[in-house]
This record gives sequence, C-alpha cells and structure tokens, in this order.
Amino acid sequence: MRKPFIAGNWKMHKTVVEAVDLAVALKAALADVSTMDLAVCPTATALEAVSHVLTNTNIGVGAQNMYWEDSGAFTGEISPLMVKELATYVILGHSERRQYFGETDATVNLKLKAAIRHGLTPIVCIGESLAQNEAGETVPFVGNQIRGAFAGISQQDAGKVVLAYEPIWAIGTGRTAMPADADRIIREAIRDVLRDLYGEATAQAIRVQYGGSVKPGNMADFIVMPEIDGALVGGASLKVEDFAGIVSNAAQALKA
Repeated sequence: MRKPFIAGNWKMHKTVVEAVDLAVALKAALADVSTMDLAVCPTATALEAVSHVLTNTNIGVGAQNMYWEDSGAFTGEISPLMVKELATYVILGHSERRQYFGETDATVNLKLKAAIRHGLTPIVCIGESLAQNEAGETVPFVGNQIRGAFAGISQQDAGKVVLAYEPIWAIGTGRTAMPADADRIIREAIRDVLRDLYGEATAQAIRVQYGGSVKPGNMADFIVMPEIDGALVGGASLKVEDFAGIVSNAAQALKA
C-alpha cells in the first residue's frame, strides 16, 4: 500500500511573517491527520522559519528547488547541503522551472542524483503541454521525461522518489484533467515506464501525486483513483481552509 502524500507548493508567495502565520495555522488545523504524509514547500527565505514552526509535527517541510553542486560560485542558487539543514523534501523539475529558467530532463537528473545522495526526498514534476495533450503525445512525452529524470538512478534509489504528474495546461489555470484521464496517463506513461526500468515491485511502490488546480471540491475525485497517491497543491495551499479542506476531503474519500 502506498501512503497518500499531499504537499503544498507555495511558489513565490508569502513573506517570512506570512509564511510563519500560515504554518502555525496549518499546524493546528492538521494536527490530527495520521493517515497520510503532509508537507509544505515555502520560499527559500522562509524555509528556516517554517521549519522551526513545524519541527516535531506531522507536517514536513520541502524546498521548491535546489542546485546539484554542494557548493561553489553559483550566485543565487541553494545547495543540497543548505536544503537538508532545513527540509526533508525538495521539488525538482517543476514546469515553471522548465519554462522560465531553462531546466531540462538532464538538469533534473543531476538534481535528482544530488537529492538522493544527500538523503532528501525528491518530488519530481512531469507533465505535458496543452498542444502535446491535444496531439495525443502525452504518453510518449511524459515517458521520456521519466527516462531522462531517472537516467543512471539505481532501483534502490528510484524507490525513494515521489513523482508529481502535473499537466502544464492545468497549473494555475482553473482547468483540471479528468480524474480517470490522469489515472490512465499515470498508469501508461509513468508506471509502465517505471516497470520497464525497474520491475513491477518498484513501479508499484513509487508514489505519484496529481497536480493542477487541485481544490477541496475535486480532491476526493482524484484520490480515489487507483494510481493517484495524493496531490501537489499550488494556489489552494496558500489558505488554511483550502489546504485543510483538501486533506480532510481526501481522508474522508479514502475511508469510504
């Protein structure tokens, strides 16, 4: 059984003070949740403060990005050593990083290897554009993203990775994939490729989140899909009532 995992990506929102206020509120609102893993991923400037608030709670902390070198002349970057002082998780390869900052499958692979080397749990994002989706190219495209990200990753290390399937056209747009379609794509483009790379047991063990305009009102429809193991939540993770609602509705759906 794969334990459900819901994480909030706060993106470039919340000052340190605002991030602390949100973390304090979430700590109280989600204190009783034990059936799933939870995490929030604040901006780099707020990582230390949020980490302090959430130490010894049921909510983990993640960074939104990191570089693959441990140190060096890389102005503006954050190394794995810096991240692991403050966080357990790290988001890698988000479509916004790929679109605006030139990240590729090759650089995601370097970051993934670095995260694993330093004991961080990577959340690797994959997903297709609207044009690719409408052209029927989703399965081969996402499959190639998987192969690129996991190049040179051992079977043992592959099992430490969390994947987030986020169709680019559904991120921040209010549009969502149909749950059955997302489930099929995860099965055909992700688990089938993982099975080819690592075998059935590893393919079934790796958790795959869905991301893309997830809200309290649609979370239950996604979490009951057999291949979907949670969500990477964007905008709805910035309000206590929305993120708590997503977690609560997911928990209730899984009990049904």
